[in-house]
Amino acid sequence: MNETTSNNGRDRITAAFAQAKTKQTAALMPYMTLGYPDMATSAAVIEAIAPHADLIELGVPFSDPIADGPTIQESTQIALDNGASMTKCLQTVQGLRDKGVDTPAMMMGYYNPILAYGQEAFVKDAAAAGIDGFIVPDLPIEEADELAELAEKHGVALIYFLAPTSNPERIALTAQKANGFIYLVSITGITGTKEADASDLSGLVETIRNSTDVPVAIGFGINTPEKARNMSEISDGVIVGSALVKTVGQAPTGEAASKAAEFVQTLQSGLQK
Repeated sequence: MNETTSNNGRDRITAAFAQAKTKQTAALMPYMTLGYPDMATSAAVIEAIAPHADLIELGVPFSDPIADGPTIQESTQIALDNGASMTKCLQTVQGLRDKGVDTPAMMMGYYNPILAYGQEAFVKDAAAAGIDGFIVPDLPIEEADELAELAEKHGVALIYFLAPTSNPERIALTAQKANGFIYLVSITGITGTKEADASDLSGLVETIRNSTDVPVAIGFGINTPEKARNMSEISDGVIVGSALVKTVGQAPTGEAASKAAEFVQTLQSGLQK
């Protein structure tokens, strides 16, 4: 769990990766859909996993989650059916901060709800609620300047993506603009549908590191402690999403938080060298 007291989200993210590095491990970043299966349960899950995570990625439900696979798609639809909204997501984050949950939090959401909320109002309200950075998978880096400027103004990070298909020009541009960390998509496709292979990515990670000192975190296709450990050998961070959401969905009534904490704890233990 990250213990930095800085109010600047970028600083808190940087500190989380630095703290993991001092422990000779990669930073663990589990993903949880806000509002799944309902807002109270998702808040309980996040509170339970926070002590075992270096950062947390919080998914904002959206009706057309193009980067997400079946597990997360289903979770976001259930959350929407149960009344999840951007405002309720921000209120939940604020509530978690008020309860003392201080692990750096990334808000993963699609661009349409941000535009609907109002970009400046969204960044301001998210930062005030305790969000440290944004992950917006359908916002290309070439079109992200306005949101990036607002994020910088409010001291939060805007995270950019790279993938195995990224060309040298895209890698160079991302390295130039990156802050917080770079989200390296391990596979071609959507989340939770393929397994990642560290041997396929080591060369790309080395290329990125030759261009920037910003940490590289790998996500997509990481669903077991063993897979997380393999990815930690080549990266600065490991992101696990669908496997955690599936754990929550399969948990007996009333046990979602405890089962989620157990799963994340096994991931964290697996990263220890």
